[in-house]
Amino acid sequence: MEQNKNNEYATKTLIKRFLPYFKPYYKTLYVDLFCAALTTVCEIVLPLIIRKITNTALEDVTLLTVRMVVGLALVYFVLRIIDALANYYMADTGHIMGAKIETDMRRDAYAHLQQLSNTYFNNTKVGQIMGRITNDLFEVTEFAHHCPEEFFIAGIKIVISFAILSQIHLLLTLMIFVFVPIMTIVCRMINKKMRTAFSSQRNQIGELNAKIEDSLLGQKVVKAFTNEELESQKFEDGNQEFLKIKTYTYNLMGIFSTSTRVFDGLMYLTIIIGGGFFLMNGKILPGDMVAYVMYVSTLIATIRRIIEFAEQFQRGITGIERFLQIMDADIEIFDEQDAKDLVEPKGEIVFKNVSFEYPDDHNKVFSNLNLQIHAGEKLAIVGPSGGGKTTLCNLIPRFYDVSAGEITLDGKNIKKLTLKSLRQSIGVVQQDVYLFSGTVYENIAYGKPGASYEEVTEAAKRAGADEFIRDLKDQYDTYVGERGVKLSGGQKQRISIARVFLKNPPILILDEATSALDNESEYAVAKSLNELAKGRTTLTIAHRLSSIRNSDRILVLTDEGIVEEGNHEELMELGGIYHHFYQMANEIK
Repeated sequence: MEQNKNNEYATKTLIKRFLPYFKPYYKTLYVDLFCAALTTVCEIVLPLIIRKITNTALEDVTLLTVRMVVGLALVYFVLRIIDALANYYMADTGHIMGAKIETDMRRDAYAHLQQLSNTYFNNTKVGQIMGRITNDLFEVTEFAHHCPEEFFIAGIKIVISFAILSQIHLLLTLMIFVFVPIMTIVCRMINKKMRTAFSSQRNQIGELNAKIEDSLLGQKVVKAFTNEELESQKFEDGNQEFLKIKTYTYNLMGIFSTSTRVFDGLMYLTIIIGGGFFLMNGKILPGDMVAYVMYVSTLIATIRRIIEFAEQFQRGITGIERFLQIMDADIEIFDEQDAKDLVEPKGEIVFKNVSFEYPDDHNKVFSNLNLQIHAGEKLAIVGPSGGGKTTLCNLIPRFYDVSAGEITLDGKNIKKLTLKSLRQSIGVVQQDVYLFSGTVYENIAYGKPGASYEEVTEAAKRAGADEFIRDLKDQYDTYVGERGVKLSGGQKQRISIARVFLKNPPILILDEATSALDNESEYAVAKSLNELAKGRTTLTIAHRLSSIRNSDRILVLTDEGIVEEGNHEELMELGGIYHHFYQMANEIK
C-alpha cells in the first residue's frame, strides 16, 4: 500500500482500491459512458453545422437552400432528442449506480468494524467512526457517477476539438493549446492543498461529532456540575476551528476558480489577436472563424468543468481515503485457518503460562499466569483495582488475545476454536449494562435472535424481571430509551440477565454485576444471578465480598498474579489480603 509520511494515500492508490466497486455495475457504467459520448455529439456537431451555413452563405448565398437548412436543422433536432434521452439515463441510472456503490462501501466498512478488536475502539472516537461511514461516503455517490463521465467526456471533446481545430488552422490551435499544460500544473498544485484542506475539514467534523455525542450522553453529569457554559465553550472552540478550516478551503477554491478564469481569458485573447490577424491575411475563412470560436468555447467549457469538478473529485477522494483508513485497520482477533466449532462445551478452562500486555500501550497486566477452572465450578476473583480481574475474564471470549502462553476450553486452545462458537458458549453480565434503543422485548430477544415470545417471557421470569416488566406502561413493548435511560439500574441489570438466560451459555462471566445497585436491587439481582449460575462454569468479579461467600473457590489477583486461593473460610483463616478486604468491608457497613 502506497502512503506518504503524513499517512495519506497516493491518489492512484485510492483510485486503484476504489475501482473494484464498479465491478457489479460494469454494464451500467458502460451504458452510462456510451450515453456520455452521445451527449457530446450535439456540442461537437453544432459548430460544424454553423460553419457549413456561414461559409456557404459567404461563398454564394444562393447555394444556401431551404432543403440544406431544413436538413441540417433536422439532423440537429434528432441529435437533441438523443441527447435528452442519454442525459436522462445518466442523471437517473448513473446516479443510482453511484448510490449503490456508496451503499456497498458502507456495508463493507460496517462489516469490517464488527471484526475489529477492543483495542481499535479504545483508541478511536465513535463520532469519527460515524462520520467516516456516513458523511464521508455521501461524497462517493457523486464521485462514482461523475468521475468516469467527466473525464470520458472531457477526453472525447479535447481530442476531437484539437483534431478539428488543427484542420481549420494548426498554428492558432497550437497557440491556444500551449495554455493547457500550464493550466494543468497550476491546478494540480492547488488541488494538492485542497485535498489536505478537505481531509482536515472531515477530521474536524468527526471531532465535532465526537464532542456532541460525548456531551449529550453525559448531559446528566454536565447538569450535576453546572458545567453547561464549559461544554458550550468547548463546543464553540471546535466549531470555530471548523470555520477556520472551511474558510481556508474556500480561499483555495477562490484561488482555483480565479486562476481558471485567467487562463480562459488568455485563450480568448489569443483567438482575438491571432484569429484577427489570420482573417486579415485571408488564412482563415469567416465561417471557419465562427466554428473555431465555438469549438474553443466548448473546449474552454470542458476544461473549466473538469477543473470545477476537481472540488468534487477531492471531496470524493477524501471520502475514499477515510473509508480505507477503516478498511486497513488490522483485524487482530480472527479465526485461524484450521479453527473448528466448539461442540457441546462442558466449561473447563485452563490458563497455561499466560502473559498479557495491551497491544496499544504495552501495559503489562500479568506474566506466566496458571489457573485451572473446573467445569461447573463457581469461581470468584477479587483484588485491588488494576490487578487484571476484568482483563483475565476478557481473554476467555478473546476480546483480547494473550501475549504468551495459551488458554484452553475443554482441552482445546481457544485460538483453534471459531470465534462465533466460542462466544456463543459464554454469557457476560457487566456492571455497566448496555441496552439498545428499542423495546424491552427486543433487548431480551437479543440473546437469541428469532426466539419466540414464550422463550423471551420465560427468560424474563427466570431473571426475576417479568413482574416489573408487566407493571410497565406497555409491558414488553415498552421503549427503554437510549442505553435504557427510562429504566432503573436494577431493572436494566435484570433485563441483561434475562438476555443471558435466553442465550443459555455453559460459561458465565459476572463482572461486578451488582456493585452499582442499591440493597433492594442487589438482592433481587443476586437472586437472579444465583439462578443463572446453576450448572454453569461461573467466574464472578466482585468488590462486595458478601456476594461471593458461597463460591466454590476464591482467587485474590494482584499485579503479582494469583497470591491467594481457597474458599471463604480457608482465606479468612489465612489472614492475608482477602481477610483484610473482608474486614474493611465490614467496617464500612
